[in-house]
Formats: sequence, C-alpha cells, structure tokens
Amino acid sequence: MARLTRKQQEWYPGKKKEMRSIKVMFASTVLTLEALVAFFGTLAAFGLFFNDASWIKTLVWVLGLALVLAFLVTPALLTKTKWGYTMGWVLQVLLILVGLVVPMMLFVGVCFALAWWYAVHTGEKLDRENVQRAREQEEWERNNPVEAPAKNQ
Repeated sequence: MARLTRKQQEWYPGKKKEMRSIKVMFASTVLTLEALVAFFGTLAAFGLFFNDASWIKTLVWVLGLALVLAFLVTPALLTKTKWGYTMGWVLQVLLILVGLVVPMMLFVGVCFALAWWYAVHTGEKLDRENVQRAREQEEWERNNPVEAPAKNQ
C-alpha cells in the first residue's frame, strides 16, 4: 500500500487548493539551471588551469562546487527567508564574475541575470493577477451559490 503524503492526508472533499507562487517556481527554475551552468563553467575553468599547480586546480573545484551548491540551496530559501531573492541577485553577480576566469561565462552570466530578472518580475506580476482572480472568483461564488443537485429516485 502506498504511503500518503502530508498534503494527501490533510485533503478533504471541497477543500480549496493552496495557491502556489509562480514567482518562486520561475526563480527556482532559473537557479537550478544556473547550477548546471556553474558546474560546466567549473569544468571549463579546470581545463584552463589543467597544467597549473595542484592547489590552483583544487581551488577551482572548491570555489566552483561551492557556487553550484549555493545555486542548488537558494531555491529552498526563496519561501523560507526574506533574503532569498537577495541571495539570488548575489549569485547572478558571482556567475557574471566567473567571466573573469572563463570569458564566455560573462555572456552566459549576463543572459542568466536577465532571465532571473524576468522570472522575478513576471512571477510577481502573475502572482498579483492570480490573487485578484481568486478574490473575484470568491466574490462571484458568494453572490451565486450553487444549489445541490436533486436526487433522482
């Protein structure tokens, strides 16, 4: 027998579905994709410093994987802390700064910073529209109650 999730256990007929934030979904998607980009950027930087001293190669891996980890952890902070989006902006700047080591990452970092801005900006707009739509739906349901269907005997 399959085990039910907490949400499934708390469900009952007629329960209203919680609204999920589009802003959080968009921003989380961008950050997760940036984690992949940061990993491949780390591989590229490692290749550039392959013939250098081992401490430099180790430094590249440590800093690169720390950046990847930061991109993977930040989506969890978006709903739990006030500074999650600030952390996202800091990570955008760090990804652009990777362009100092791997020049092509400058272009990629700027493109992802624009994607981050778009995700946050558009997500906020869509969340506001969803709240307004829910308010209007609630008002309409209050003014137009649904009658129970008659039972056929």
